[in-house]
Amino acid sequence: MSLHPANLLIPLMVIIPLTCALLLNVLHGKDRTVKIISVVVALALPVLPLLAGYGTQYFGGYVPLAQNSAIASGLPTSITGSALSLFHPAITYFFGSGQKLMLFILGVVALFSIFASLYEVKRPSGVYTYLLFMLAASIAALILTDDIFNLYVFFEIAALTQVGIILVSRVKGNYETALKYMILGGIASPMLLIGIALLLGVTGNVNITDIAYSIKTGLVNPNSSVLLMACGLITFGWLYGAGLPPFHSIKSAVYSKALPNGAAMLQAFSVFMFVALGIIILRIFGYLPFTKVFIIGISLLAMVLSITMAITQTDFKRIIAYLAVGELGYIGIGLGLGTVAGITAGLFQAVNEVVITAFLFLGFGTVLYKTRQSDIRKLGGMMFESPKSAFLVLLAGFAMAGVPPLNAFQSKLMLIQATLKAGIPELGVIMILLSIVTFMTFMKAFYAIYLRSKPKDLKILEKKIPRVTMVAMVAFLVICITFGVFPQLAIGYLQPLAAGLV
Repeated sequence: MSLHPANLLIPLMVIIPLTCALLLNVLHGKDRTVKIISVVVALALPVLPLLAGYGTQYFGGYVPLAQNSAIASGLPTSITGSALSLFHPAITYFFGSGQKLMLFILGVVALFSIFASLYEVKRPSGVYTYLLFMLAASIAALILTDDIFNLYVFFEIAALTQVGIILVSRVKGNYETALKYMILGGIASPMLLIGIALLLGVTGNVNITDIAYSIKTGLVNPNSSVLLMACGLITFGWLYGAGLPPFHSIKSAVYSKALPNGAAMLQAFSVFMFVALGIIILRIFGYLPFTKVFIIGISLLAMVLSITMAITQTDFKRIIAYLAVGELGYIGIGLGLGTVAGITAGLFQAVNEVVITAFLFLGFGTVLYKTRQSDIRKLGGMMFESPKSAFLVLLAGFAMAGVPPLNAFQSKLMLIQATLKAGIPELGVIMILLSIVTFMTFMKAFYAIYLRSKPKDLKILEKKIPRVTMVAMVAFLVICITFGVFPQLAIGYLQPLAAGLV
């Protein structure tokens, strides 16, 4: 099967950062070389999705028999006339408009996270940039793949990479958090793998499209107890990967023990993992009556628990971490509604959240950069020390709370409208109330850090905030305003993906 030249860029969105990561690990210690390679590849990350053409990539060129008449012509009709001719024998990546937008946003966040890691320190670390590029490659694979086992492989790579990002941060308590996350992963990851193995045993496939086809057309019994068990195990892995209850506390700890630029990438993984595996659950198990109810229920629980925990925190890193976990609930409500309007709004919220949380992590990271302090009880007066970054952080908080004309206002408004159309106005009311509490929680932290008088014992370092960090914050603000004023720019890309799921 001949491919359009632009389609060849589809696998490169994973291969290039993966190869770069391996190369940087080898070159650790050669500062100039590490920086040059990192800058070039980081700049390519948001560009590749814009240049790539829509289509499907079959690794090894093994297309379904129905699309390969040369091979099919020599096979008996018992094969060519059956579902076997439609099945995908190769690992398959699909790149559509929804994937384009998500990969572009991932590329922007990865670009500034990598730049911040290079220019906020005197000597760039080849090991740390290796971890960031490896995580970027893993997230890209999660977004593109139509193979659930391939998803699991990159899920595991990403899990180990996240542990590495925590370990190299040198934040107090990072080793303990990394160990806890690995222990929980040692339980959740095998459960996800067993769920995938059960799907393979029942359907004979690991291709997601083929599995869904087999269930919908009755090739396998949709009410099989094995399928129900697979659903439960895969869902458990989904909860762990995204950081939903009961994993919300460890996920917020993971964010707080990473450097700000690393935390931005960790949250990008959580969001896109939430979306990727959530969509798979809808595609494969959406026919089960409790699937959508469970997604909505666990999303509400995540929102309530995370915001409640955020209110009680005194460390601004934990406050933002819990709020970031809570924002996942809005995405889940959109997916759980199961309507085109709801899923589109949920995907839009996902894109917005990746940008906003990266904005906040880098913004509050400037306080850490200047004071080496994250306890809001010991902070104050930062408005006078860095008024520009304070203003940008304030706008980032407004965006997270859904204040117009910023981007999350549009996605949350769409979610509320979707709940009304679905006949569940109570969900809309809950989302409004929780957005108000989110705003109040953020303002509590903002007041303590920026508006309150400076404590006498607070030492502020005579260091300028790196220019790349300020540029990154301005870039995120531009995206927030653009999607807030012109939401159709994002919706137009996400709607076809949502329509294909209903």
